[in-house]
Amino acid sequence: MNRYPAWKYAIMAVALLIAALYTLPNFFGEAPAVQVSSSRATTKIDLTTLARVEQALKDAGIPADAITLDGTSVKARFGNTDTQLKAKDAVQKALSPDAADSAYVVALNLLSRSPAWLSALHASPMYLGLDLRGGVHFMLQVDMQAALTKRAESLAGDLRLSLREKNIRHSGISRNGQVIEIKFRDTETLTAAKGLMQDQFPDLQSVDAPDGTEYKMTASIKPEAARRVQDQALKQNMVTLHNRINELGVAEPVIQQQGTDRIVVQLPGVQDTAKAKDILGRTATMEMRLVEDSAEARAAENNTGPVPFGAERYFERNGQAVIVKKQVILTGENLTDAQPGFDSQNQQPKVDLTVDAKGGRIMRDVSRENIKKRMAILLFEKGKGEVLTAPVIQSELGNRFQISGSMSVSEANDLALLLRAGSLAAPMEIIEERTIGPTLGADNIAKGFQSVAWGFVVIVAFMASYYMLFGLFSGLALAVNLLLLVAVLSMLQATLTLPGMAAMALALGMAIDSNVLINERIREELRSGASAQAAIHSGYERAWATILDSNISTLIAGLALLTFGSGPVRGFAVVHVIGILTSMFSAVFFSRGLVNLWYGRQKKLKTISIGTVWRPDASGTVSK
Repeated sequence: MNRYPAWKYAIMAVALLIAALYTLPNFFGEAPAVQVSSSRATTKIDLTTLARVEQALKDAGIPADAITLDGTSVKARFGNTDTQLKAKDAVQKALSPDAADSAYVVALNLLSRSPAWLSALHASPMYLGLDLRGGVHFMLQVDMQAALTKRAESLAGDLRLSLREKNIRHSGISRNGQVIEIKFRDTETLTAAKGLMQDQFPDLQSVDAPDGTEYKMTASIKPEAARRVQDQALKQNMVTLHNRINELGVAEPVIQQQGTDRIVVQLPGVQDTAKAKDILGRTATMEMRLVEDSAEARAAENNTGPVPFGAERYFERNGQAVIVKKQVILTGENLTDAQPGFDSQNQQPKVDLTVDAKGGRIMRDVSRENIKKRMAILLFEKGKGEVLTAPVIQSELGNRFQISGSMSVSEANDLALLLRAGSLAAPMEIIEERTIGPTLGADNIAKGFQSVAWGFVVIVAFMASYYMLFGLFSGLALAVNLLLLVAVLSMLQATLTLPGMAAMALALGMAIDSNVLINERIREELRSGASAQAAIHSGYERAWATILDSNISTLIAGLALLTFGSGPVRGFAVVHVIGILTSMFSAVFFSRGLVNLWYGRQKKLKTISIGTVWRPDASGTVSK
């Protein structure tokens, strides 16, 4: 009746082993490190970069505990912070002698000291939040007026193109801030232009009035459209910030919207705040321009003549000069997707591009008039442009077209990634900066663990004194619950914050509540005259329904916090929900396994150690 089959004990053993393995990395701590990543989308981090870092450290006589190539960055781990700072200076000098024009980001970082065999099992420590690990907090103000001005400029260009397509003549289009002004010679043309605007430009509202001998129509962005532009600008900036922060190797950065025009960025573990500010403020834009194919341009490419008027000289990654026209055909704003693939005809690598409706109209017009001519795709970072590719236009293009030619699969993947990398939709300014030192974070960790440890000790002491051996079983189940909770958080790579540690302490109290229900139910069965084995069986069976109901109701509240909360509330909710799930396993399944292992083998069990069983109908008490 109170026996577990062998497969259930096997499940318990496997669960404990896995939990121990994934909890273990949290005890090794972190080592100071130097991370090298690319500061330009066109700079690749590979084994060559790894060799340069190793050589730089060797030349400087700086020993490294480990140097690895991890995805898109090289990470070197050291024994102490003094060596870390020296290594950063040496690597910076070797890779980026010109700090103003550097192709690499050399940043300070913290890496786990977990041994290689644990890393091979994908066992990693929990991420620690800003309040526990230290780091930097930024408040960024997005320039929404610049976003609206940029949108007005785009609409002015679209409006000019549409009027030309419909053969509606005007005396000039000008933009004054966020207002577009168009002049017409007669009322008939003005009426036609108003009809075009109503049909094709729902985001614009217009008023018209006589202007001397002409008529002037003034168009501005509607308030609801302006709010939509601002919201899109904020979201695009947040996505771009996510991509840039990856260069710093920050684990679980916090990037959240605050209000209508501000973004909060929290970077746990970042030691170099100056480098973080440089990364966050960087601008990158993509442009498509026609290549100038005149004789003067070819001479300029070979450095045998000046650059023609209305053109500029840029360089490809191999150093080859390309002379492009100043007129920008499309920008990264018009590009909606870029995916690598293979040409169906010759199975050569290619990149499929998709542009928006406006971009499709422009591409059709431009490509129709420039077949067999080259179009360059340029990427601008830190004010400097570089030609990614300059393919030949083979036919009329539309919303979807492809780039193909002599490129490898890796080059096609890299090009698609570069084209998808967005730019900031609007400039931002850091209006608040706060640094939390690692010493304060370590103090918070110590206090948090002390609160959890003392809470655990007091609970176990009370349970052992009140429920005797069953109290010790409950204490072991509580320890298993804590082990499982930390293991699951580590597996999910969740971020532990101070509110999360508070939820962990709360989870201990909630977990022991299930064991109290079970133990009291067993006592009730004993008071009713049931045998010891029957009391154990009935106690677990009948307490399960109550435990399930109480945990589900608490779980619903936790899921509500997880769904609608943000920041510290969400950190609390994650630990709270996981703690409820692990407590149901440990308090019922594991606890019963211990009891069955201890008492289940005794066929003639007369008494059990569960403290004093009070019999209200008797004059005395009976201890069992």
